[in-house]
Formats: sequence, structure tokens, C-alpha cells
Amino acid sequence: MSKKRVVVGLSGGVDSSLSAHLLKEQGYEVIALFMKNWDENNDSGVCTADEDQKDVIRIASLLNIPYYTVNYAQKYREKVFDEFIEGLRKGLTPNPDLLCNREIKFKALLETAEGLGADFLATGHYCRRDEEGRLLKGLDPNKDQSYFLAQVPSLALKKALFPIGAFCKPEVRNQAKNAGLVTYDKKDSTGICFIGNKNFKKFIQTYIPSTSGFFYDHISKAKIASHEGACFYTIGERARISGSDAPYYVAHKEGNDVFVVKGKDHPALFSKSLHASSSFWIHEPFDFSKPLKAKIRYRQEDQDCVVEKDKNGLKVTFFRPQRACTPGQYIVFYDGDICLGSSIIDCGIS
Repeated sequence: MSKKRVVVGLSGGVDSSLSAHLLKEQGYEVIALFMKNWDENNDSGVCTADEDQKDVIRIASLLNIPYYTVNYAQKYREKVFDEFIEGLRKGLTPNPDLLCNREIKFKALLETAEGLGADFLATGHYCRRDEEGRLLKGLDPNKDQSYFLAQVPSLALKKALFPIGAFCKPEVRNQAKNAGLVTYDKKDSTGICFIGNKNFKKFIQTYIPSTSGFFYDHISKAKIASHEGACFYTIGERARISGSDAPYYVAHKEGNDVFVVKGKDHPALFSKSLHASSSFWIHEPFDFSKPLKAKIRYRQEDQDCVVEKDKNGLKVTFFRPQRACTPGQYIVFYDGDICLGSSIIDCGIS
């Protein structure tokens, strides 16, 4: 009986490296694919993808598996980056990671894997899936990444393998070290891939010209100071305003005006409910008759809520008020360990 063939999205990090090692140990025929999604250099003139590719070559050589490089930069720009920039222009705070998983890793990369005759596509995500294609949380609550896969359809998930979904990060590093994988102590990548270590404001200004506006006190509506553009601020974050006697935080935005309040826990930063639209469910039909759990940002603890449909989307009412319900971000729904799907937050409701 021939071996099952699996393509591993090898990124050059420890998680995908160990995933490839474990699958080979389990008897799969393993092929590595390295994705280039962004072609620009960082502020030091170095293309970080080139450095990651060197580690991919080292891991593939060590494991004695073939590897290929695939360039999805154009597709990434069209399907992920352009939508990110358009969201910023509209005053939203979009999350490109969910779009990348939907459009690139579990669509474009999966199609490439199938073209290579693969039975499965494997990634180094900290999550799991069952035989029905349901997405499950990773067992390590500190690393669970199911939030980022909440836009991936069940048909793609049925072809996905998550070899490290039952491990915690220290165990992954320890196993990688014992296996002789050179990436065992490599620092985790953080932030948005196309920004990396760049200055966020400076990078965005190359795509969205600065348009000066003003900070206003949310309560008194008094003008406080000027700023370089509302797109650089998100709900709940601290607004650095020189000369203020206490820290200000962003309560809401109207056009290019940013309204702020004093204090990180000001009541204006909290919402009892939110409205969301553009819902995606991994499995349908879906029953809203019972309370659910939800996250409005990655690594947030699950929040109890009730979900109601209306003609424009969903109204989500929380058992406890939520801080910084941010338009453009995703709310992700859960039933226990099962990730049900996600919606885009339109606004918080007091």
C-alpha cells in the first residue's frame, strides 16, 4: 500500500519544522512548500523571506524531503493586502491574518498541494480538526490559533493536518531540539507579515497619504489636538497626546476625527452588545437558540454571549460588557472546543 502524501507549508519556523518531522515519523510521504507572499525588504534592506527560505532548505535537507518555493505575492496583494488597505481607508481595523488563511494557505496553497498529488495539507497551527472537518481549539490555551482559521471552509479543513495541535510551545521546542531541528530555538514571528519590523505609520503612509484631523474629548466634544490620520488609530488603544495630564484612549472614530477618553477603563470603551455582518459558518445550518462563547480578539478568554439574527447580520449580546469592540475586526464563535465560524464587527452597542 502506497504512503499517503502530505504537503507541509514549511515557513522556516519551529512549528512547521516539527510538523514535517512528525509526519515523516508517522510514515507519510512528505513534501515541503515554502510560500513567498511578500517581496519587499525590511527597514534594513533585508528580505526576511530570504532568511526564512534558508532555514527551510536546511530543514528539508535534514529531513531528506523535497521542497519547492511558490510565489503568491501577486495573489496575496490582490486578495489580502488590498482589502487591508481599503479597510483602513474606511476607518476600520482589518485583520489580514484570517484572510491570508482563507485565501492563501487553505486555498492557493491547498490547490498547489493537490496539483502535486497530495492527500493532505499540513501546517504548524496550534489547532485541531475532527473527522467531520470541524475546527477545534489547540490544547495549549496560550497558543490556540483556531481564531485565525475561523474563515476556512470545512472542505479545506477535511484535507488539513495540524500535527502540533495537541502540544504546548515548550514541548514543541523540546521535541524539535531532540530531533536535531536547527529551528528549535528560532524566535517566533509576530505581527503582520508585510509590515514585520517596519514602522507601521511610515509603512501605511506609502499607501494612504496622511490626512490631518483632530482628537476630540468624547464627553465634552472639545477639540484637544491634531493628528496625522484616523487610520493610524484603533478603538481602545492609547492615543499619545503630548501635554495631557492623563492618558487618553480611543473611544470611537467619525470620518477623520478621533474621539478619546481619559483612563483605560472608561465606561465609553465598553459595549454590552455589538453588531456584526459578513458571517461565515464552518458548518451550516446553525442553531442560535443556546448561549455561545465568542472572542473579539486573538487570545481573549472566551466570553459568554447570546446571538440573534437580524436583517443586516447578527446582534451579539454579552453576559459581561466588552472593552474595545473594534469595527473591522473579527468576532469568532465557539461551542466548547468547536470553532463555529466568524463575523466582521460593525460597531459596539452600549
